[in-house]
Amino acid sequence: PPGDTAGCTFCHTSSEERCSTCHQRHQFDPKVARRAEQCKTCHWGKDHRDWEAYDIGLHGVVYQVNKWKPEQFDFSKKLSDADYVGPTCQYCRMRGGHHNVQRFGTVYTSMGMSMADRGAPIWNEKRDRWVSVCDDCHSPRFAREQLQALDEAVKDAGLKYRETFKVAEDLLVDGVLDPMPKDLCPDWSGQHLWSLKIGAYHDGEAYGGKTGESGEFRMSNCTDVERLCFESVGYFQTYIYKGMAHGSWNDATYSDGSFGMDRWLVNVKQNASRARRLATLEKKVGITWQPEEFWKTGDWLDELTVPYIVKNHPGKTIFDLCPDPGWLETH
Repeated sequence: PPGDTAGCTFCHTSSEERCSTCHQRHQFDPKVARRAEQCKTCHWGKDHRDWEAYDIGLHGVVYQVNKWKPEQFDFSKKLSDADYVGPTCQYCRMRGGHHNVQRFGTVYTSMGMSMADRGAPIWNEKRDRWVSVCDDCHSPRFAREQLQALDEAVKDAGLKYRETFKVAEDLLVDGVLDPMPKDLCPDWSGQHLWSLKIGAYHDGEAYGGKTGESGEFRMSNCTDVERLCFESVGYFQTYIYKGMAHGSWNDATYSDGSFGMDRWLVNVKQNASRARRLATLEKKVGITWQPEEFWKTGDWLDELTVPYIVKNHPGKTIFDLCPDPGWLETH
């Protein structure tokens, strides 16, 4: 519903890839666009914690205490001529004034959350490019050590998330997860797919859908175990990645990064243990339990696109009905 997606659409439609987002329509002053705060509107929050990580990291602190001193941060100069006492977002991401901000990103896959081998040769060019930015102020060896620390932290986070995910997966396959996909209101695509069946990771009828079909990370109308899995990777693993990438090590550890993943892993294990014990007792006393109807329908769920698809286009999915991105705006 529009109320739930207002924050998403502000950045991902209204602001994305528009000059006026960074240059401010009523000023369009390069001096304003060169300040780190210009990135703050979109690049902050639970699942993309860039601004917070930068702001409380070493580089951000240097920026905040010196940004009003022209001799330290002369924003009248072009980025290619900048001589700052510390880096801004723009200095590192838009090196030399280049507007493709992803050229100098450390993101390899899915906002840094995927369990990719970050040290693989395929990423060498990107790593070398990033080291060349750090080299303005630091030695290449120091820069590579920081990247290695980042990679190790992300690898450890991936191990925690994999274990968290496996606990939830086993509950689903064993028929203990409540509710099961078939007992839920269909997901956004109009299908009954498990909320953690993302991409082609988990093919099979046990997860709902056909081979190759993808589910979605749900934060509502799913089991607590599934929601905790989403928050573990979508929030806490992102804190770890963003914190390490921006020199905000507190973010990566105490501030719900590594410690948050530890807590959610324990919670998922406790929930799984409780569910299995309850299932054992129900079986012993002959209880055949069925999920309540409120998982299938409700005032809020009825506002989603899904009920419209199921009611008016039986057997179809949103992919069948949307030949182009503008379809939903006119239908």
